[in-house]
Amino acid sequence: MAEAHGSHHTLGAEAARQLANTTKTPPQWIGVTPRWLVSLLPWTPVEAGTYRVNRVKDSGHGGTEIAIQCSPSDTEKLPEAFVDYEEQPREHTLSTVTTTIEVQTRISDLYRSPMDQVREQLGVLIEMVKERQENELVNNASYGLLGNVVPSMKVATRGGAPTPDDLDELIAKVWKEPAFFLAHPRAIAAFGRECTRRGVPPVTVTLFGSPFITWRGIPIVPSDKLHVEGGKGGGGTTNILLLRTGEKKRGVVGLFQPGIPGEVSPSLSVRLMGINQRGAASYLVSLYCSTAVLTDDALGVLEGVEVGKYHEYK
Repeated sequence: MAEAHGSHHTLGAEAARQLANTTKTPPQWIGVTPRWLVSLLPWTPVEAGTYRVNRVKDSGHGGTEIAIQCSPSDTEKLPEAFVDYEEQPREHTLSTVTTTIEVQTRISDLYRSPMDQVREQLGVLIEMVKERQENELVNNASYGLLGNVVPSMKVATRGGAPTPDDLDELIAKVWKEPAFFLAHPRAIAAFGRECTRRGVPPVTVTLFGSPFITWRGIPIVPSDKLHVEGGKGGGGTTNILLLRTGEKKRGVVGLFQPGIPGEVSPSLSVRLMGINQRGAASYLVSLYCSTAVLTDDALGVLEGVEVGKYHEYK
């Protein structure tokens, strides 16, 4: 175990490491994101996994004009009115994001210090499930935000790159107390370049300890779940969403069911399924969620956003 250096004999580094304790980190997964959408959406608890959105029939859509008068005379008959509802309101059923994992009990028994193998395996898997949850909140064909924007709330960019004028047009659609924009980080960078070119740098605010740029006082929240499609060499197109949120504001809400068996966080459960003949323990990870747009004017989208346009400054 000795190493000769000229006439000196000293303990070598490799041999010394055998007696040393190494400081280790938990497993690090690069795919973890802040998941701002999940944090910013108001979450509404549901019963029996179902949420019904009752809507009033609007004039011109099968309803009738409501008779209302201002300062009628004493001789006039007072108007009569009633509010009619849609006969077949939409019901949202919670979707399941789920997977299973096996951990060999011999491994978890012998190699459980200083970090519990089961806890670390489940910790990374839960992060993956939560990332998939946010992706579904945006892209799911049934309840995803992109698929629930009505045609009248869609805006196309004027020249491809997202400009202040484009975001103003989107705000004109979702003008009743908009909460935040949601955009891919590259779309936010593209908007920043257009603002710089026009000499109108966006104001920055701090939310949850992190900086966000804003437009007209509305935060622009980054999310890689709004995918960039096509394009090579830094190009491609994506979408920018604008939301009004909350039940009281007739906006967009997230849906979850509290109190499920094995719950480790709201609507997320981890349950031991059993140990098989090979001595491997199986765990079931399930997350139940959905979204609901209470009125059509709570959600708008800017489509065809090009992220690969740059400018030369002289």
